[in-house]
Amino acid sequence: MTKLTVWSMRSVAFLYQPYIVPLFLIVAGLYFTIRTGLIQFRLFGESIHVVAEKPKEKGSISSFGALMVSTASRVGTGNIVGVSTAICLGGFGAVFWMWVVALLGGASAFIESALAQVYKKRDADGSSYGGPSYYMEQALHQRWLGVIFAVVLILTYVVGYNMLASYNLQDAFAGFGFYAKSRTPYVIGAVLAVLFAVCVLGGGKRLTNITGVLVPVMGVLYILVSLIVIFMNIKIFPSVIANIFRDAFNFKAAFSGFAGSCIMWGIKRGLYSNEAGMGSAPNAAATADVSHPAKQGLVQMLSVFIDTLLICSATAFMCLCSGVVPTKEAAGAAYVQASMQQALGSFGPIFIAVSMSLFAFTTLIGNYYYCEGCLKYILRRDPSKAGMTVFRLAATALVFVGAIVSAGLAWDTADMLQGTMVIINIPVILILGNKGVAVLKDYMRQRKEGKTPEFHAADIGITGTDYWN
Repeated sequence: MTKLTVWSMRSVAFLYQPYIVPLFLIVAGLYFTIRTGLIQFRLFGESIHVVAEKPKEKGSISSFGALMVSTASRVGTGNIVGVSTAICLGGFGAVFWMWVVALLGGASAFIESALAQVYKKRDADGSSYGGPSYYMEQALHQRWLGVIFAVVLILTYVVGYNMLASYNLQDAFAGFGFYAKSRTPYVIGAVLAVLFAVCVLGGGKRLTNITGVLVPVMGVLYILVSLIVIFMNIKIFPSVIANIFRDAFNFKAAFSGFAGSCIMWGIKRGLYSNEAGMGSAPNAAATADVSHPAKQGLVQMLSVFIDTLLICSATAFMCLCSGVVPTKEAAGAAYVQASMQQALGSFGPIFIAVSMSLFAFTTLIGNYYYCEGCLKYILRRDPSKAGMTVFRLAATALVFVGAIVSAGLAWDTADMLQGTMVIINIPVILILGNKGVAVLKDYMRQRKEGKTPEFHAADIGITGTDYWN
Protein backbone atom coordinates (compact mmCIF):
# COMPACT_ATOMS: atom_id res chain seq x y z
CA MET A 1 0.00 0.00 0.00
CA THR A 2 1.49 3.36 -1.04
CA LYS A 3 1.92 6.34 1.29
CA LEU A 4 -0.54 8.29 -0.91
CA THR A 5 -3.20 5.60 -0.45
CA VAL A 6 -2.73 5.53 3.33
CA TRP A 7 -2.91 9.34 3.51
CA SER A 8 -6.10 9.48 1.44
CA MET A 9 -7.74 6.77 3.58
CA ARG A 10 -6.93 8.67 6.80
CA SER A 11 -8.21 11.95 5.31
CA VAL A 12 -11.51 10.31 4.29
CA ALA A 13 -11.94 8.72 7.73
CA PHE A 14 -11.48 12.14 9.36
CA LEU A 15 -13.77 14.11 7.05
CA TYR A 16 -16.63 11.61 7.31
CA GLN A 17 -16.78 11.41 11.07
CA PRO A 18 -20.33 12.19 12.28
CA TYR A 19 -19.47 15.76 13.21
CA ILE A 20 -17.94 17.01 9.95
CA VAL A 21 -19.28 16.33 6.41
CA PRO A 22 -22.48 14.46 7.43
CA LEU A 23 -23.34 17.13 9.99
CA PHE A 24 -22.72 19.92 7.48
CA LEU A 25 -24.97 18.31 4.87
CA ILE A 26 -27.83 17.36 7.18
CA VAL A 27 -27.89 20.62 9.15
CA ALA A 28 -27.77 22.74 6.01
CA GLY A 29 -30.41 20.62 4.29
CA LEU A 30 -32.78 20.82 7.27
CA TYR A 31 -32.18 24.55 7.72
CA PHE A 32 -32.89 25.43 4.11
CA THR A 33 -35.85 23.04 3.95
CA ILE A 34 -37.44 24.92 6.84
CA ARG A 35 -36.43 28.41 5.65
CA THR A 36 -37.82 27.81 2.15
CA GLY A 37 -41.06 26.27 3.39
CA LEU A 38 -40.37 22.73 2.15
CA ILE A 39 -39.48 24.03 -1.30
CA GLN A 40 -38.46 20.63 -2.67
CA PHE A 41 -42.00 19.35 -2.12
CA ARG A 42 -44.04 22.53 -2.43
CA LEU A 43 -42.54 23.72 -5.71
CA PHE A 44 -41.67 20.41 -7.36
CA GLY A 45 -44.29 21.01 -10.06
CA GLU A 46 -42.99 24.53 -10.60
CA SER A 47 -39.48 23.17 -11.20
CA ILE A 48 -40.79 20.96 -14.00
CA HIS A 49 -42.61 23.93 -15.52
CA VAL A 50 -39.63 26.32 -15.59
CA VAL A 51 -37.18 23.79 -17.03
CA ALA A 52 -39.03 23.94 -20.34
CA GLU A 53 -38.71 27.72 -20.72
CA LYS A 54 -36.71 29.09 -23.63
CA PRO A 55 -33.72 31.40 -22.96
CA LYS A 56 -34.28 35.14 -23.21
CA GLU A 57 -31.65 35.57 -25.92
CA LYS A 58 -31.49 33.31 -28.97
CA GLY A 59 -28.41 31.11 -28.90
CA SER A 60 -27.93 31.41 -25.12
CA ILE A 61 -27.77 28.42 -22.81
CA SER A 62 -31.27 27.49 -21.67
CA SER A 63 -32.35 26.23 -18.25
CA PHE A 64 -32.61 22.80 -19.80
CA GLY A 65 -29.09 23.04 -21.26
CA ALA A 66 -27.62 24.01 -17.88
CA LEU A 67 -29.66 21.24 -16.26
CA MET A 68 -28.20 18.68 -18.67
CA VAL A 69 -24.63 19.78 -17.93
CA SER A 70 -25.14 19.52 -14.17
CA THR A 71 -27.05 16.27 -14.55
CA ALA A 72 -24.29 14.91 -16.79
CA SER A 73 -21.88 15.47 -13.92
CA ARG A 74 -24.27 14.08 -11.30
CA VAL A 75 -25.53 11.10 -13.28
CA GLY A 76 -22.46 8.95 -13.74
CA THR A 77 -20.76 5.76 -12.71
CA GLY A 78 -21.60 6.56 -9.10
CA ASN A 79 -25.25 5.89 -9.89
CA ILE A 80 -24.32 2.30 -10.68
CA VAL A 81 -21.06 1.38 -8.96
CA GLY A 82 -21.52 3.86 -6.09
CA VAL A 83 -24.95 2.47 -5.23
CA SER A 84 -23.62 -1.08 -5.44
CA THR A 85 -20.75 -0.21 -3.11
CA ALA A 86 -23.08 1.46 -0.61
CA ILE A 87 -25.36 -1.59 -0.50
CA CYS A 88 -22.53 -4.13 -0.29
CA LEU A 89 -20.64 -2.28 2.45
CA GLY A 90 -23.45 -0.48 4.25
CA GLY A 91 -26.42 -2.78 3.80
CA PHE A 92 -29.94 -2.27 2.47
CA GLY A 93 -30.45 0.76 4.73
CA ALA A 94 -27.84 2.77 2.83
CA VAL A 95 -30.44 3.28 0.09
CA PHE A 96 -32.75 5.06 2.52
CA TRP A 97 -30.02 7.45 3.66
CA MET A 98 -29.18 8.22 0.05
CA TRP A 99 -32.81 9.28 -0.35
CA VAL A 100 -32.60 11.45 2.77
CA VAL A 101 -29.45 13.21 1.52
CA ALA A 102 -31.19 13.88 -1.80
CA LEU A 103 -34.46 15.16 -0.31
CA LEU A 104 -32.71 17.50 2.11
CA GLY A 105 -30.09 18.38 -0.48
CA GLY A 106 -32.75 19.65 -2.86
CA ALA A 107 -33.21 22.74 -0.69
CA SER A 108 -29.44 23.32 -0.46
CA ALA A 109 -29.18 22.91 -4.24
CA PHE A 110 -31.81 25.62 -4.73
CA ILE A 111 -29.98 28.11 -2.51
CA GLU A 112 -26.50 27.61 -3.96
CA SER A 113 -27.73 27.73 -7.57
CA ALA A 114 -29.92 30.80 -6.99
CA LEU A 115 -26.92 32.56 -5.42
CA ALA A 116 -24.79 31.63 -8.43
CA GLN A 117 -27.37 33.25 -10.69
CA VAL A 118 -27.55 36.42 -8.59
CA TYR A 119 -23.78 36.93 -8.60
CA LYS A 120 -23.02 35.66 -12.10
CA LYS A 121 -20.84 37.69 -14.47
CA ARG A 122 -21.50 38.85 -18.01
CA ASP A 123 -19.04 37.74 -20.68
CA ALA A 124 -18.02 39.83 -23.69
CA ASP A 125 -20.43 37.97 -25.96
CA GLY A 126 -23.37 38.59 -23.60
CA SER A 127 -23.38 35.10 -22.10
CA SER A 128 -23.03 34.56 -18.36
CA TYR A 129 -20.78 32.55 -16.09
CA GLY A 130 -20.25 32.18 -12.36
CA GLY A 131 -20.35 29.82 -9.42
CA PRO A 132 -19.49 29.65 -5.72
CA SER A 133 -16.14 31.40 -6.17
CA TYR A 134 -17.99 34.43 -7.51
CA TYR A 135 -20.51 34.67 -4.68
CA MET A 136 -17.67 34.16 -2.19
CA GLU A 137 -15.87 37.14 -3.69
CA GLN A 138 -18.81 39.47 -4.39
CA ALA A 139 -21.08 38.76 -1.44
CA LEU A 140 -18.48 37.93 1.23
CA HIS A 141 -15.66 40.02 -0.29
CA GLN A 142 -13.25 37.13 0.19
CA ARG A 143 -11.49 36.46 -3.09
CA TRP A 144 -8.88 34.28 -1.39
CA LEU A 145 -11.64 31.89 -0.35
CA GLY A 146 -13.00 31.85 -3.88
CA VAL A 147 -9.56 30.96 -5.23
CA ILE A 148 -9.15 28.12 -2.73
CA PHE A 149 -12.58 26.77 -3.63
CA ALA A 150 -11.82 26.98 -7.35
CA VAL A 151 -8.56 25.06 -6.88
CA VAL A 152 -10.28 22.37 -4.81
CA LEU A 153 -13.07 22.05 -7.39
CA ILE A 154 -10.58 21.55 -10.22
CA LEU A 155 -8.76 18.89 -8.18
CA THR A 156 -12.06 17.22 -7.28
CA TYR A 157 -13.29 16.89 -10.83
CA VAL A 158 -10.16 16.55 -12.95
CA VAL A 159 -8.27 14.38 -10.46
CA GLY A 160 -10.88 12.82 -8.17
CA TYR A 161 -14.11 12.31 -10.10
CA ASN A 162 -12.73 11.86 -13.61
CA MET A 163 -10.14 9.35 -12.45
CA LEU A 164 -12.86 7.48 -10.57
CA ALA A 165 -15.22 7.45 -13.56
CA SER A 166 -12.44 5.99 -15.67
CA TYR A 167 -11.61 3.36 -13.05
CA ASN A 168 -15.25 2.33 -12.65
CA LEU A 169 -15.68 1.90 -16.39
CA GLN A 170 -12.66 -0.36 -16.85
CA ASP A 171 -13.80 -2.36 -13.81
CA ALA A 172 -17.15 -2.97 -15.53
CA PHE A 173 -15.39 -4.38 -18.61
CA ALA A 174 -12.79 -6.43 -16.71
CA GLY A 175 -14.89 -9.59 -16.59
CA PHE A 176 -15.86 -9.84 -20.25
CA GLY A 177 -12.69 -11.52 -21.47
CA PHE A 178 -12.32 -9.56 -24.71
CA TYR A 179 -8.62 -9.41 -23.96
CA ALA A 180 -6.27 -10.30 -21.09
CA LYS A 181 -7.64 -8.94 -17.82
CA SER A 182 -4.31 -7.29 -17.04
CA ARG A 183 -4.63 -5.20 -20.21
CA THR A 184 -8.24 -4.10 -19.64
CA PRO A 185 -7.42 -0.90 -17.69
CA TYR A 186 -4.94 0.27 -20.32
CA VAL A 187 -7.25 -0.38 -23.28
CA ILE A 188 -10.35 1.17 -21.68
CA GLY A 189 -8.33 4.09 -20.32
CA ALA A 190 -6.82 4.85 -23.73
CA VAL A 191 -10.14 4.68 -25.59
CA LEU A 192 -11.91 6.86 -23.01
CA ALA A 193 -9.07 9.40 -22.98
CA VAL A 194 -9.18 9.77 -26.77
CA LEU A 195 -12.95 10.28 -26.83
CA PHE A 196 -12.69 12.76 -23.96
CA ALA A 197 -9.98 14.74 -25.75
CA VAL A 198 -12.06 15.00 -28.93
CA CYS A 199 -14.92 16.55 -26.95
CA VAL A 200 -13.08 18.94 -24.64
CA LEU A 201 -10.89 20.33 -27.39
CA GLY A 202 -14.13 21.51 -29.00
CA GLY A 203 -14.97 23.87 -26.11
CA GLY A 204 -18.00 24.59 -23.93
CA LYS A 205 -20.69 24.81 -26.63
CA ARG A 206 -19.85 21.33 -27.87
CA LEU A 207 -20.05 20.03 -24.31
CA THR A 208 -23.60 21.34 -23.79
CA ASN A 209 -24.70 19.99 -27.19
CA ILE A 210 -23.38 16.50 -26.43
CA THR A 211 -24.80 16.27 -22.92
CA GLY A 212 -28.15 17.67 -24.08
CA VAL A 213 -28.60 14.60 -26.26
CA LEU A 214 -26.94 11.81 -24.28
CA VAL A 215 -28.22 12.52 -20.77
CA PRO A 216 -31.99 12.29 -21.44
CA VAL A 217 -31.61 9.23 -23.69
CA MET A 218 -29.45 7.21 -21.35
CA GLY A 219 -31.49 8.17 -18.28
CA VAL A 220 -34.82 7.13 -19.80
CA LEU A 221 -33.44 3.82 -21.11
CA TYR A 222 -31.88 2.99 -17.77
CA ILE A 223 -35.09 3.65 -15.86
CA LEU A 224 -37.16 1.63 -18.35
CA VAL A 225 -34.91 -1.43 -17.95
CA SER A 226 -35.04 -1.07 -14.17
CA LEU A 227 -38.85 -1.06 -14.30
CA ILE A 228 -38.78 -4.25 -16.37
CA VAL A 229 -36.58 -5.94 -13.74
CA ILE A 230 -38.83 -4.74 -10.91
CA PHE A 231 -41.99 -6.01 -12.59
CA MET A 232 -40.33 -9.35 -13.31
CA ASN A 233 -39.70 -9.65 -9.57
CA ILE A 234 -42.72 -7.76 -8.29
CA LYS A 235 -43.51 -10.42 -5.67
CA ILE A 236 -40.37 -9.67 -3.68
CA PHE A 237 -40.48 -5.91 -4.19
CA PRO A 238 -42.46 -5.24 -0.96
CA SER A 239 -39.89 -7.19 1.06
CA VAL A 240 -37.08 -5.18 -0.56
CA ILE A 241 -38.73 -1.92 0.56
CA ALA A 242 -39.27 -3.37 4.04
CA ASN A 243 -35.60 -4.39 4.31
CA ILE A 244 -34.44 -0.91 3.26
CA PHE A 245 -36.47 0.80 6.01
CA ARG A 246 -35.75 -1.84 8.66
CA ASP A 247 -32.00 -1.65 8.16
CA ALA A 248 -32.06 2.15 7.94
CA PHE A 249 -33.48 2.45 11.44
CA ASN A 250 -31.36 -0.24 13.06
CA PHE A 251 -29.56 2.48 14.98
CA LYS A 252 -27.72 0.12 17.33
CA ALA A 253 -25.98 -1.51 14.38
CA ALA A 254 -25.53 1.79 12.60
CA PHE A 255 -23.88 3.80 15.35
CA SER A 256 -21.76 1.01 16.83
CA GLY A 257 -19.40 1.46 13.89
CA PHE A 258 -20.39 4.74 12.26
CA ALA A 259 -17.67 4.82 9.61
CA GLY A 260 -18.94 1.56 8.11
CA SER A 261 -22.65 2.06 8.78
CA CYS A 262 -25.54 2.28 6.35
CA ILE A 263 -25.91 5.95 7.33
CA MET A 264 -22.33 6.81 6.46
CA TRP A 265 -22.29 4.84 3.20
CA GLY A 266 -25.62 6.35 2.21
CA ILE A 267 -24.32 9.86 2.87
CA LYS A 268 -20.95 9.35 1.15
CA ARG A 269 -22.37 7.73 -1.96
CA GLY A 270 -25.41 10.01 -1.95
CA LEU A 271 -23.15 13.06 -1.95
CA TYR A 272 -20.91 11.58 -4.63
CA SER A 273 -23.97 10.96 -6.76
CA ASN A 274 -26.14 14.08 -6.36
CA GLU A 275 -23.49 16.66 -5.30
CA ALA A 276 -26.07 18.84 -3.50
CA GLY A 277 -24.33 21.40 -1.31
CA MET A 278 -20.89 20.79 -2.80
CA GLY A 279 -20.91 23.91 -4.95
CA SER A 280 -20.44 22.14 -8.26
CA ALA A 281 -23.81 22.53 -9.98
CA PRO A 282 -23.92 26.32 -9.41
CA ASN A 283 -21.14 26.63 -12.01
CA ALA A 284 -23.56 25.25 -14.61
CA ALA A 285 -26.55 27.08 -13.13
CA ALA A 286 -24.85 30.45 -13.61
CA THR A 287 -24.62 29.94 -17.38
CA ALA A 288 -28.39 29.67 -17.91
CA ASP A 289 -30.20 32.63 -19.49
CA VAL A 290 -33.27 33.06 -17.27
CA SER A 291 -35.43 35.99 -16.21
CA HIS A 292 -35.13 35.21 -12.49
CA PRO A 293 -32.45 33.41 -10.42
CA ALA A 294 -35.07 31.35 -8.59
CA LYS A 295 -35.93 29.59 -11.84
CA GLN A 296 -32.50 28.04 -12.15
CA GLY A 297 -32.49 27.22 -8.46
CA LEU A 298 -35.66 25.20 -9.01
CA VAL A 299 -34.17 23.52 -12.07
CA GLN A 300 -31.03 22.44 -10.20
CA MET A 301 -33.20 21.16 -7.36
CA LEU A 302 -34.88 18.95 -9.94
CA SER A 303 -31.49 17.62 -11.05
CA VAL A 304 -30.85 16.25 -7.55
CA PHE A 305 -34.10 14.31 -7.69
CA ILE A 306 -33.39 12.96 -11.18
CA ASP A 307 -30.03 11.71 -10.02
CA THR A 308 -30.85 10.04 -6.72
CA LEU A 309 -34.58 9.40 -6.54
CA LEU A 310 -34.70 8.07 -10.10
CA ILE A 311 -31.32 6.79 -11.33
CA CYS A 312 -29.82 5.65 -8.01
CA SER A 313 -33.10 4.08 -6.94
CA ALA A 314 -33.29 2.28 -10.28
CA THR A 315 -29.90 0.66 -9.64
CA ALA A 316 -30.79 -0.23 -6.05
CA PHE A 317 -34.10 -1.85 -6.98
CA MET A 318 -32.61 -3.78 -9.91
CA CYS A 319 -29.93 -5.21 -7.65
CA LEU A 320 -32.07 -5.94 -4.60
CA CYS A 321 -34.95 -7.43 -6.61
CA SER A 322 -32.60 -9.85 -8.40
CA GLY A 323 -32.18 -11.98 -5.30
CA VAL A 324 -28.37 -11.84 -5.46
CA VAL A 325 -27.03 -11.35 -1.94
CA PRO A 326 -24.71 -8.32 -1.59
CA THR A 327 -21.30 -9.08 -0.11
CA LYS A 328 -18.24 -6.98 0.67
CA GLU A 329 -16.22 -8.92 -1.90
CA ALA A 330 -18.68 -8.03 -4.69
CA ALA A 331 -18.78 -4.29 -3.92
CA GLY A 332 -18.67 -2.29 -7.12
CA ALA A 333 -19.40 -3.33 -10.69
CA ALA A 334 -19.29 -7.03 -9.83
CA TYR A 335 -22.48 -6.95 -7.72
CA VAL A 336 -24.45 -4.98 -10.31
CA GLN A 337 -23.38 -7.32 -13.12
CA ALA A 338 -24.17 -10.43 -11.09
CA SER A 339 -27.60 -9.02 -10.26
CA MET A 340 -28.35 -8.18 -13.89
CA GLN A 341 -27.09 -11.57 -15.03
CA GLN A 342 -29.56 -13.16 -12.64
CA ALA A 343 -32.42 -10.89 -13.75
CA LEU A 344 -31.89 -10.61 -17.51
CA GLY A 345 -29.46 -13.36 -18.44
CA SER A 346 -26.53 -12.58 -20.73
CA PHE A 347 -28.14 -9.28 -21.78
CA GLY A 348 -27.84 -7.92 -18.23
CA PRO A 349 -24.05 -7.47 -17.94
CA ILE A 350 -23.91 -6.09 -21.49
CA PHE A 351 -26.57 -3.52 -20.65
CA ILE A 352 -24.64 -2.46 -17.53
CA ALA A 353 -21.40 -2.16 -19.50
CA VAL A 354 -23.11 0.03 -22.13
CA SER A 355 -24.81 2.14 -19.44
CA MET A 356 -21.52 2.55 -17.61
CA SER A 357 -19.88 3.69 -20.85
CA LEU A 358 -22.49 6.38 -21.45
CA PHE A 359 -22.59 7.42 -17.80
CA ALA A 360 -18.80 7.62 -17.59
CA PHE A 361 -18.54 9.61 -20.82
CA THR A 362 -21.13 12.23 -19.90
CA THR A 363 -19.69 12.44 -16.37
CA LEU A 364 -16.25 13.21 -17.74
CA ILE A 365 -17.68 15.94 -19.97
CA GLY A 366 -19.90 17.48 -17.28
CA ASN A 367 -17.09 17.39 -14.72
CA TYR A 368 -14.64 19.07 -17.04
CA TYR A 369 -17.14 21.82 -17.92
CA TYR A 370 -16.91 23.14 -14.35
CA CYS A 371 -13.12 23.27 -14.37
CA GLU A 372 -12.65 25.74 -17.23
CA GLY A 373 -14.78 28.33 -15.44
CA CYS A 374 -12.80 27.91 -12.23
CA LEU A 375 -9.52 28.22 -14.10
CA LYS A 376 -10.77 31.48 -15.60
CA TYR A 377 -11.68 32.73 -12.12
CA ILE A 378 -8.25 31.95 -10.69
CA LEU A 379 -6.44 33.72 -13.54
CA ARG A 380 -8.96 36.62 -13.66
CA ARG A 381 -9.05 36.26 -17.44
CA ASP A 382 -9.52 33.71 -20.19
CA PRO A 383 -6.52 31.37 -20.29
CA SER A 384 -4.32 31.60 -23.36
CA LYS A 385 -5.05 29.17 -26.16
CA ALA A 386 -1.79 27.36 -25.51
CA GLY A 387 -2.42 27.24 -21.76
CA MET A 388 -5.93 25.91 -22.29
CA THR A 389 -4.63 23.19 -24.60
CA VAL A 390 -2.08 22.12 -21.98
CA PHE A 391 -4.81 22.00 -19.32
CA ARG A 392 -7.07 19.91 -21.54
CA LEU A 393 -4.29 17.49 -22.38
CA ALA A 394 -3.43 17.15 -18.68
CA ALA A 395 -7.09 16.39 -17.94
CA THR A 396 -7.03 13.81 -20.73
CA ALA A 397 -3.93 12.15 -19.26
CA LEU A 398 -5.63 11.88 -15.86
CA VAL A 399 -8.57 10.08 -17.48
CA PHE A 400 -6.11 7.42 -18.63
CA VAL A 401 -4.34 7.31 -15.24
CA GLY A 402 -7.66 6.78 -13.48
CA ALA A 403 -8.19 3.51 -15.32
CA ILE A 404 -4.95 2.00 -14.00
CA VAL A 405 -4.94 3.10 -10.34
CA SER A 406 -6.24 0.97 -7.46
CA ALA A 407 -9.88 1.00 -6.40
CA GLY A 408 -9.04 2.28 -2.92
CA LEU A 409 -6.99 5.20 -4.17
CA ALA A 410 -9.64 6.17 -6.75
CA TRP A 411 -12.56 6.15 -4.28
CA ASP A 412 -10.68 7.68 -1.34
CA THR A 413 -9.29 10.54 -3.43
CA ALA A 414 -12.78 11.41 -4.71
CA ASP A 415 -14.32 11.17 -1.23
CA MET A 416 -11.61 13.31 0.34
CA LEU A 417 -11.85 16.07 -2.26
CA GLN A 418 -15.66 16.18 -2.37
CA GLY A 419 -15.71 16.41 1.42
CA THR A 420 -13.34 19.38 1.26
CA MET A 421 -15.69 21.14 -1.17
CA VAL A 422 -18.57 20.61 1.25
CA ILE A 423 -16.78 22.10 4.27
CA ILE A 424 -15.94 25.22 2.23
CA ASN A 425 -19.26 25.76 0.42
CA ILE A 426 -21.84 24.84 3.08
CA PRO A 427 -20.78 27.50 5.65
CA VAL A 428 -20.78 30.10 2.88
CA ILE A 429 -24.32 29.36 1.70
CA LEU A 430 -25.49 29.27 5.32
CA ILE A 431 -24.10 32.79 5.76
CA LEU A 432 -25.66 33.95 2.48
CA GLY A 433 -28.84 31.92 2.93
CA ASN A 434 -30.99 34.99 3.67
CA LYS A 435 -30.24 36.33 0.20
CA GLY A 436 -31.27 33.02 -1.38
CA VAL A 437 -34.51 33.00 0.60
CA ALA A 438 -35.16 36.63 -0.43
CA VAL A 439 -34.75 35.59 -4.07
CA LEU A 440 -37.38 32.88 -3.57
CA LYS A 441 -39.81 35.27 -1.86
CA ASP A 442 -39.40 37.79 -4.68
CA TYR A 443 -40.15 35.07 -7.24
CA MET A 444 -43.23 33.81 -5.38
CA ARG A 445 -44.55 37.35 -4.87
CA GLN A 446 -44.46 38.01 -8.60
CA ARG A 447 -46.05 34.64 -9.35
CA LYS A 448 -48.92 35.40 -6.96
CA GLU A 449 -49.41 38.75 -8.68
CA GLY A 450 -49.84 36.94 -11.98
CA LYS A 451 -46.60 38.27 -13.44
CA THR A 452 -43.84 36.50 -15.31
CA PRO A 453 -41.13 36.89 -12.67
CA GLU A 454 -38.24 39.17 -13.58
CA PHE A 455 -35.43 39.86 -11.17
CA HIS A 456 -33.98 43.21 -10.16
CA ALA A 457 -31.32 42.83 -7.48
CA ALA A 458 -32.06 46.18 -5.89
CA ASP A 459 -35.62 45.02 -5.11
CA ILE A 460 -34.24 42.72 -2.42
CA GLY A 461 -31.45 45.03 -1.28
CA ILE A 462 -28.59 43.58 -3.34
CA THR A 463 -26.40 46.08 -5.16
CA GLY A 464 -23.30 45.92 -7.30
CA THR A 465 -24.10 42.76 -9.23
CA ASP A 466 -22.73 42.51 -12.73
CA TYR A 467 -25.88 41.14 -14.34
CA TRP A 468 -29.10 42.06 -12.49
CA ASN A 469 -28.95 45.83 -11.91
